[in-house]
Amino acid sequence: MRSLLLEHDLLWQAFSTTLMLAAVSGAIALVVGTVVAGLRVSPYLPLRTVATLYTEFLRNTPLTIVFFFYVFVTPSMGFTLEYKAAAIVALSSYTSAFVAEAVRSGINSVGVGQAEAARSLGMSFGQNLAIVVLPQAFRTAIPPLINVFIALVKNTSVAGAFSVLELFAMSRRLTNVHSGDVLGILAGVALCYLIICIPLGRLAAGIERKVAFAR
Repeated sequence: MRSLLLEHDLLWQAFSTTLMLAAVSGAIALVVGTVVAGLRVSPYLPLRTVATLYTEFLRNTPLTIVFFFYVFVTPSMGFTLEYKAAAIVALSSYTSAFVAEAVRSGINSVGVGQAEAARSLGMSFGQNLAIVVLPQAFRTAIPPLINVFIALVKNTSVAGAFSVLELFAMSRRLTNVHSGDVLGILAGVALCYLIICIPLGRLAAGIERKVAFAR
């Protein structure tokens, strides 16, 4: 069993695919989620409404349905995506809603006086948000954001049901071929997820301690 996992190139291919999905989707979700969080605290009601609808819809929609939409529905609308691209779009849009909530909670933790002082200096809403509020908000939001990214790593397993060879799909393929080694294969896959998630969890704990000490 050990030689099977060490020599099988499927393991590395699936592990690298999982890393790629998590890294690319996480980066996109961070950008989109931060923009959506900014819109949710905007002084303009239409922007707040659109951002709120976006966030609440995605947060309360199962990830499988989001995948199904991008893989099977968008082609009928004239937008055909390769399976990995569809997986990245699905994971990014779904995760961005949770990123937006984490960033918004960080924004709400910034003292009102900070924003009022920036406005008194003649800063626009965008300048106030980018220069004054967000740098402070991210200090508070980083620990929950890392938890969101840990969840994203595990959510990449859904892509395996949509023709993307990541860790979950690889484990399913190997267990079909080597039915006598199911426990060993699953243990190897679980170890791969732990290799990604445990350092992220340690990072979140360390940052949380630093933020608490700074306060």
